[in-house]
Order: sequence, then structure tokens, then C-alpha cells
Amino acid sequence: MRYIIPPKNIWFVPAFFLRLLIYILTRLLYALRVSGREHLPNKGGCLLVSNHLSYLDVLFLQIASPRYLQYVAHEELFHTWWLGWFLRMLDVIPISSRNPRRAIRQVVEHLENGEMVCVFPEGQISRTGNLLKIRQGFALMARQAGVPVLPAVVDGVWGSLLSFSGNGYWWKKPLPFRHQVRVGFGAPLEPNEDLPHRVRLAFLDLQADLMPKRPELDVSLGHAAVRGLARRPWKLQLVDTFAERRLSRGKLLAAAIALSRRWKSRLKDERVALVLPPGAGGGLANLALVLAGRIPVNMNFTAGRSATESSYRRAGISTAVTAEAMKAKVGDFPWPETVIDLPAELKSLSKPALLGWLVLIWLLPGKALAALLGVPRGGGDREAALLFTSGSSGEPKGVVLTHRNLVGNITQISNTNFLLNNDSFLAALPLFHSFGFTVTWWFPILNGIPIVTAPSPLDVPAISKAAKSGQPTALFGTPGFLRPYVKKIPAENLDSIRLAVSGAEHLPEDLRKSFEDKFGAPVLEGYGLTETSPVVSVNLPAPKPAMNGERQVGHRDGSVGRLFPGLSARLVHQETGEPCAPGESGVLRLRGVNVFPGYLEDPEQNKKAFDDGWFVTGDLARFDQDGFLFIEGRVSRFSKIGGEMVPHGRVEEAVADALNLSGDGAEVVVMGVQDADGREHLVVLGTVEADPGELRKKLKEAGLPNLWIPKRHYQVDEIPVLGSGKLDLAACQKLADDKFAGDGGKNAESNGED
Repeated sequence: MRYIIPPKNIWFVPAFFLRLLIYILTRLLYALRVSGREHLPNKGGCLLVSNHLSYLDVLFLQIASPRYLQYVAHEELFHTWWLGWFLRMLDVIPISSRNPRRAIRQVVEHLENGEMVCVFPEGQISRTGNLLKIRQGFALMARQAGVPVLPAVVDGVWGSLLSFSGNGYWWKKPLPFRHQVRVGFGAPLEPNEDLPHRVRLAFLDLQADLMPKRPELDVSLGHAAVRGLARRPWKLQLVDTFAERRLSRGKLLAAAIALSRRWKSRLKDERVALVLPPGAGGGLANLALVLAGRIPVNMNFTAGRSATESSYRRAGISTAVTAEAMKAKVGDFPWPETVIDLPAELKSLSKPALLGWLVLIWLLPGKALAALLGVPRGGGDREAALLFTSGSSGEPKGVVLTHRNLVGNITQISNTNFLLNNDSFLAALPLFHSFGFTVTWWFPILNGIPIVTAPSPLDVPAISKAAKSGQPTALFGTPGFLRPYVKKIPAENLDSIRLAVSGAEHLPEDLRKSFEDKFGAPVLEGYGLTETSPVVSVNLPAPKPAMNGERQVGHRDGSVGRLFPGLSARLVHQETGEPCAPGESGVLRLRGVNVFPGYLEDPEQNKKAFDDGWFVTGDLARFDQDGFLFIEGRVSRFSKIGGEMVPHGRVEEAVADALNLSGDGAEVVVMGVQDADGREHLVVLGTVEADPGELRKKLKEAGLPNLWIPKRHYQVDEIPVLGSGKLDLAACQKLADDKFAGDGGKNAESNGED
């Protein structure tokens, strides 16, 4: 009863019974878990601020609080007769954008009387699933009343009846009975300067603490896959346009089960290499290995021999699964001692056994089927997959991804209105690419989303054919992959695309616009790393407006979107390591459910990668006041010239504009080199001939600062690029160093001088 009795004793008898009824119903339908309750003051005024994902948030907060909460709600909610009656019964304070001072005075009076008042500083329920802009009004209330601000987060309500998941509040699949919801209270904040910024950080920290505790994230990848595929097994799951094969969910799962039973006894290694393109074979092999209790290691077949052999040694790999056609294609690829031919394995499977498994898939619920197969339900922090970094700035590192990492990142994607269950994906990214592995394979498998596959994102005719025949609604790629699609794929072949997502490198504005103009679909830029399973943030399609016409912002040009739920971030100065002020740029650090536990057998790299529990991304970034993240480049892609940090990427864009480059692939790259005296200089590597003096003149006319203007341009046959579509920075650096040394680097002009 301590949760519902108001601090007054007047005409609140009906409100008392109403709160009691709500309390009982909420307790029956939801399993509520509370943490941080020790932070709530026992007495005295306190302003409680919370995130806002659902109309049910007020119920969970009141039940979690040992003190009565006085709520503030937008005045427009009172205009609906039944809702207005309900809010008045609970003595909710109305606030209007036309006259906010009256509500602020009322809130201050309640706080000065020693009461707890709850405000949602986002000002509205999030319709994207992300944390919105933190508005300023609550800070004024706290300062005028002289009371502490207590941050709180409600976690686990996205998908509930009164949240905006699926772009609507009402019609949706209900959450399981007694679904677990968590409320976390943070430490009180004093109402001094930068309060909205500190509240945002507190919300992010609480979300990062609460999300890993969700019971649904403790499931193993195999268990979740069985349940996802056993749901409506007759539905189409995969269209392999190269192999001309169509597989329903049931057929895909039956083949994976049969193959996993064969491999479970045959494969002795814990980790097994896969050298296969995206498609029915590559996806099926990954699924079968997970069901067999093995760890798939999708190898980058475009990497060099020494890098691949190093990866084998580090991972203890002696077995690889591939196909004879793939072996012929990759040529001088180093193979381990045992090589398994996947097509031969599939041919050896018994057809009666496949039929038997298919019948069981149709008859048994997913949970029962997983239990019959002996697939463990819990996954937690056990290793689920191993991926090797692209090696863009050095030797590839083994990234251990746990079951919780992968299921968590898939859940984070699901907890935004980013990709919808009625979508279908064009999946062409390599499976050794973290985005291809998680987003275009495991995400659709767990969520029952059809995928149309092509063997390579560089095979433009195959992409065009797959898009025309499979009619996918979502396309994924890097800028280097997307640009040829604009130039070579007929518009009608991609007319089914609802959106495209670009990552790995900065999305040029001309590419974004030309793609949208030709195909009529937005290109949404995102950000991720192999170490974050991989997605950190992405720009979202604009959500439907509220009933009052108010619109929420889902994307911002030039940014990579807002952080996904369950992630927290900090920016620190590159040289001092001190926290950055709001709006300042710094090195991005991350913490959350999708952040990996560490590199495989690499303690030195792990020391560099983590600082007090935070993963150091090595990217320079900034946040705007609305929470949008802007990536300004890798720390390694800056040069210190004349005491100023010069971003290579910005200079590259200016050089490309000055040379009127077509944008077909990587044509220019800017690198930093050192002369014999240790001074750093910028040089340009380009595939086109250019007069250095004329180039400098054009860059100066374009307004580029003198310090930023490269003094040397070297023509090369091609710019080194990795199979993932990223620049091979290690190879670019060696090429620049060799060119500079061969050109008499010690006599180079210093940057900024004419």
C-alpha cells in the first residue's frame, strides 16, 4: 500500500481505489524488477526524471517507488474525455507549451512541500525506440525548487501494447505473460549547469546496466534460431538467386539439423573455419555449426596468406568448410589440414531423415524442438562466433562475440522502428563482414524475415538480378558497394527497395542524393564495429507523426544516428583523456550489451582496447544536443600539422571535388608521412594524374585551410581496398611512405607554405 496512497487525505478515495486496481493488474501482467532503490530519498522534495517508451511507464515507476509520485503530463492529453477524466482523478499536473510557467510554478510548489514529482524530459513517448532530445524545462523546475534530480529508466516495455513499436500503439503481437520489466534508479544529480547533458548520460548508463539483465537475452543463438525458424515453417526464408534455390523456414532448419547431427560427431575442433559466399550454402553451414555446438569462424578469403595463417594459429583451426567452386575461385588461399566440401556433405544427407525432421518441425513448438535437439537454452557470455577484423590498419585481430552480444544486438535493432518484420533483405555482404554476419543473416533468421542473396556486393549484375527477381525492401552496403549500383542498375530493378543502409565509411552527400533520386529510397547512414556485434547507431526513417501533428526526428544529415538502446558512450580528449564538454569532439568509448569481451589470445591489444570497462573505439566523434552521433574519423586518420589535428577524410573530399572525380570506387586517399626530422606531411595518392601546383590552387580557392593542403600528389595504379569495402590503410600507408622516401622526403615542403 505504500506505493499508492497519496500524501493527502481529501477527496482522493476514488483515486486510491483506482491506483489500487492499476497496481494489482500491473503486478499480475508484468514481473517488475527494481534496482537502485537506495538512491531514492526517504523524505524531502525530489524531481524524478525518466525515459519514455510507453504510456505504461507511469505505472511501473509508481510501483517501483516507495513514495507517491506526482506526475506532469502535456495539456493536450486532457482534451480526450476519458483520458482527461483519468488524469484528473490522479491529480496529474497539466503543462502547456503555450503557458509553461503556470505548470512550472505548480511543480515547484509541490517540490517545496517535500513531494516527489515525476517528469519525462523528452516531452513525448519515443516513436523510434531511441532516447530523444532532453528538453530544458525540468532543469528550471529543479533549480527554482532547489531539489536534487533523480534519473530513472524503464527497460523492457518496447513492444508492449501502449508503446510505438511497429509504428503503432495498439495492434501488435502481445508480450509474453508476466513479461519482465526493469526500473533502475540512478544517483541523484545536483541542479547545476549542464543538467540535460548529465541526465542524458545517466539515462544511457542506466540503459546499458539494465538491458543485459533481460532474461530473453540469456538465450543461445542456436535456441533462438530454432524457435525463429520453427515459427510458421511454411513461410519463405531464403532465395538464392545464384544457385536458383528457394528455401522455406522449415526446409532450411531441417537441412541444418541433419547437417549438424552429422558434424556433431565428426568435427573435433571447437572452432571451424568457413570459406563460403553469402547464400544458401554459407548461411546453412553457419546455422548447422551453431546447432552442432561449434563456433563458426567466417574467414576473409580476400586477406593475404600470412594474415589467414596467423588467424588459423590463433583460433586453433584445423578444419575448413567450403565448396570446390569456391576453392577454384580464391586461388592461392591457404587451407588447413582438413577441408570439407559442403555440396558433397549435403548430397550425403538421407532424404527420409530430412523429411522426418521437417515433419517434427511442423508438429513441435520451437522450444520443444530445441529441447529434443539438445540445443542449450542459455547462451550468456559463452563464445558464439569468432570474426577477424578487416585489418584496415594492421594485422587482423580475433573478435570473440558471445551469445549475449549477438542476441543483444539483434534485440537492439528490433527495439527501434528501423527494420520491420514485413521487410525482406537483399543480403550480399560477405559473412566475414560483421554486418553481413549479424544483420543480413542472424537477424532475419531469428525474426523470420526473408532474405534474397547474391554471391558478392561487387557483382553488380548479380545484385541487379537478385533485386529484380526477389523484390527485397532493404539493401545494405558500403559507399564503395552502393555507388556502382547507382551507375549500372536500372531504376526499375530496385523499385521494391524501401530503404538502403550504408556503413563502414562516411557516406558522401552526392552518393546519398543520387541514390535517392534514382531509386526513390533513402540511404540511412549507420555506424558499427566488429567489436560491437556490429551496430552501434543508425539513422532511422521518420516515424509517423503524433495525433497533434508533432513529428519526431529519426535522422540527421551528416550523422550516423542516435545510439541504439542499451548502449552508453563517453567522449574523452585524445591527448589528456579528460571528459569532453557537451558539443566537443573526442575519442569515442562505448559500453553495452553488444560490446565484445575481448580479442582472442591478445592481452596487449585488450589493454589498449579497454579503459575502466569502456571499449575505446579509436574513432573521433561528437554528439549534438539532440543525441545524434557524428563520426569525424579514425584517430589514425588524423595528422598533427603545425599543432592542429587535420582530418584526412575531409581533405580527401576536397581533393576529390577539386579533381572532379567520378566516384567509381576508391580514386584518392590522403595519408600522413614523416620526414627525416620527424615532421608530419600530408600526401595524396590518386589514380588520376594531377598537377600538384594546380591542385593546391584549387584547394585554396575552395577555402581549405593552408595547413590542410597537401603538397605532394603521387599517381598510383590503384588504391588498396579490402574485401570488406574499406580502405586497406596499412597498405596505403606503406605505399605513401615508399613514394615519399623515393621522392626525397627529407626535402619536402612543409604544409601550409606556398
